[in-house]
Amino acid sequence: MSTGVPLASVKSQIFEAVLGFLPDWVQITVIALVLLALVASWVVKLVRRVAARRAARGGAPDPAVTQYGSQGRGADYLGPYAPPRSPQSGADFLGSYAPPRRQGDGSV
Repeated sequence: MSTGVPLASVKSQIFEAVLGFLPDWVQITVIALVLLALVASWVVKLVRRVAARRAARGGAPDPAVTQYGSQGRGADYLGPYAPPRSPQSGADFLGSYAPPRRQGDGSV
């Protein structure tokens, strides 16, 4: 007794039609990979949610605020009271370990 009304959505019918041409072992593998991707996305979402709750409880600073040297807001924001940044820093700045400069040799 068929009423002519499809019981499945169009997406699932297309999915079944594509998988119907493949061997059984390929069908099972594809379905297992889809389920694995779904479960993995749930696990990643859950881990991120737990990490966010722990950070909120522990009072740890937001990683987005401390990233890339940005100051942020609130207690972390010093504004005009922040110490001046030295333009001489990084891997190319030797500081007191730099060799002494000679006069007249043209070196930089």
